[in-house]
Amino acid sequence: MTSSRSRCAALLSGVALVFSAVLIAAPDPATAQAQQSGLVAQVVVQGNERIETETILSYLPIQVGDTVDAAKLDLALKALTRTDLFSDVKIVLQGQTLLVQVVENPIINQVLFEGNSSIKEDKLKDEVQVRPRGIFTKARVQADVARIVELYRRAGRISATVTPKVVNLPQRRVDLIFEINEGPKSGILRIDFLGANQFSPNDLRGVIVTRESIWYKFFTSNDNYDPDRIEFDREQLRKYYRNHGFYDFRIVSSIAELSPDQNGFVVTFTLDEGAKYRFGKLSVTTDLKKLNPDILRALLPIRSGETYEDQKIEQATDALTFAAGAAGFAFVDIRPEFKPDPDKHTIDVTFEVKEGPRVYIDRIDIVGNTQTLDYVIRREMNLSEGDAYNRVLVDQSKNHVKALGFFKDVDITTQPGNAPDRTNLLVKVTEQPTGELSASAGYSTIDKVVVDLGVSETNFRGRGQDVRAQLSLGSLRQQISFDYSEPRFLGRNLRAGFGLYTYRYNFTQYASYDQRSTGANFTLGFPLNENVSMSTRYRIHYDSVIVPDYLCEPGALLVSPVLCDERGSYLTSAIGYSLRLDRRNDPIIPTRGFYADLSQDIAGFGGKVHYVRTEADGAWYHGFTKDIIFSVTASAGYVDGWGGDNVLIGDRFYKGGDNFLGFQIAGIGPRDTRFGDALGGKLFAIGEFQLTLPTHLPEQYGIKAALVSDVGTLGLLDRRDKFDPLTNLPLVNIRDDLALRASAGVSLFWKSPMGPLRFDIGYPFLKQPYDIRQTFRFSTSTRF
Repeated sequence: MTSSRSRCAALLSGVALVFSAVLIAAPDPATAQAQQSGLVAQVVVQGNERIETETILSYLPIQVGDTVDAAKLDLALKALTRTDLFSDVKIVLQGQTLLVQVVENPIINQVLFEGNSSIKEDKLKDEVQVRPRGIFTKARVQADVARIVELYRRAGRISATVTPKVVNLPQRRVDLIFEINEGPKSGILRIDFLGANQFSPNDLRGVIVTRESIWYKFFTSNDNYDPDRIEFDREQLRKYYRNHGFYDFRIVSSIAELSPDQNGFVVTFTLDEGAKYRFGKLSVTTDLKKLNPDILRALLPIRSGETYEDQKIEQATDALTFAAGAAGFAFVDIRPEFKPDPDKHTIDVTFEVKEGPRVYIDRIDIVGNTQTLDYVIRREMNLSEGDAYNRVLVDQSKNHVKALGFFKDVDITTQPGNAPDRTNLLVKVTEQPTGELSASAGYSTIDKVVVDLGVSETNFRGRGQDVRAQLSLGSLRQQISFDYSEPRFLGRNLRAGFGLYTYRYNFTQYASYDQRSTGANFTLGFPLNENVSMSTRYRIHYDSVIVPDYLCEPGALLVSPVLCDERGSYLTSAIGYSLRLDRRNDPIIPTRGFYADLSQDIAGFGGKVHYVRTEADGAWYHGFTKDIIFSVTASAGYVDGWGGDNVLIGDRFYKGGDNFLGFQIAGIGPRDTRFGDALGGKLFAIGEFQLTLPTHLPEQYGIKAALVSDVGTLGLLDRRDKFDPLTNLPLVNIRDDLALRASAGVSLFWKSPMGPLRFDIGYPFLKQPYDIRQTFRFSTSTRF
């Protein structure tokens, strides 16, 4: 009994001692609160494995010797958390020691995608933000999950799900796997238009981008449900109706309903068309004394009584802006005011022209020119830093840069400057290949194959210099040539260049003669104004016309006597000039405007050959849409000798092949029908009508088509070539009648992986019996 009591007393004594020790060790609340503030004598970092202690301390807004409190500790905690380097951070002040305990975020070893079949892995990698060797955080992963789901939603798979999975690896590394369940593609079963009375549903379906899913349309990518595309379709419908006179048009609703079997959507647009309006009274008002409202009114591309169109209002605003800029007003504010009359269904429009706030160009930035040097672009700008901003000059500068041919896209936008009256111009360009390795081949009805090879670089060393070399190895032509031009000769707006060449034209199968020439040319070009340019040139070359003697034996001629008379060698020294008027809206792919060229060469300033050659050509363009463009091209030329000279056979015009569809090289014009020799002509006139049409294939395929029709004539020989010099009687085998030729066909253009390809199929429906047809022709080139 005594022993038990002794053990119980001892146990109670021990518990009391332990309890007393705990009470002594535990601080009271006042003491604990005091530990949240104090002087920091040292900072200790624990838990870091890859990240250096110095790196962590650099993020920490607390230094040794600082006095901290609860607010500063909280600020330090948030600063380390914001680095995304750590999954957990604790900061504790123990006495004068600041203890920083961290748990590092893992490093991503690799990012994998599983279950994706409709979207390629490269596209998914471009979409997500996480990268191998990057920091793994849950927030970034969830954000990338949302990006992938959105990508699938835009591809028409609205039920797609993405599950991220993490595989832990040694050394705090992880593999991130996005498991994708794509789900079925949500197609468009039907597109309905409620309230559409003025246009048929088929017409309206052609306006919008969204397409109905049809089994035989393999290449379309717009037949899936995409809410953003539906919103874009609403805007397209609004533009369509407003450009057809329906000023009050509005879309009541656009609803996409999932079909009961969930295999697609039915999209319904509910429309309120309203009445059709016409332009009523049109007027221009301005307080600017140097601008005449009546003259501005005459410049409006609108007439009273015409159907109202939004785009005509935009065109009128642009026309007035251009007119004001041309008159010296760089800062104008043009605001159209509309007064609709619901009873008469007319809209009165008043264009108010006011002087806008003066804005000056602070800086011109150029981006995207990875190859072209900066100054090459700047020298094409009609504006400089410090100049007054002028929209007309900006548009002209854009066309000048595009005309270089170095860029796929050119865009000039304004950015805020460092003051309210300052603006920056951002010139954004996208480089395209300017070098070209070219090859062309043609097939004619007489099984003639011609192959040409060439190399050119229009932006040599990124300085805008044009260097070309050509080697022709065809049985028709063997040629070696080299050309070089400098667009800013002596630092001025002068284009200077030279060329060296030697070639042989083997016309033995066309005209029974062989022509060889070696020469050089020198050119100098300069602009006369914004739309007119001029170039001058000098050419000197030594030519030989070779016809074997056995073919010209008297009494046993095997070739045309015209060719026998042309045998010999000649030195030609000629000067010339060219004038160009260019009013196209785009120098690369014009849809509006025209250009006209006139050139003339005079031979006889030295040498033995005397002639005057005059040529003119031009083209007019009209685009119905960006894909449907109609163009008319015309060319004509005349050459005649002077000083008693006739025009040599090598100085005449030859047409066919690539300049007259449906006929082979030298396939039309004067000919010796006895021997089949083409003799060329002193006069030609050719017109071409071309209608470029869409192929309805995806744009990325790069396939375009055009309907082409050529009409023209070639002829007119000197009297010496048509009459026997001995008898003075006409040579009955010489046909020279300036007869009209015409052909029609189809051209197909394809930007293939091997380079641009062109295929021409032509049929001459108006020709002469002695002409030579060419039914098929193709050419190709490869850019680098």
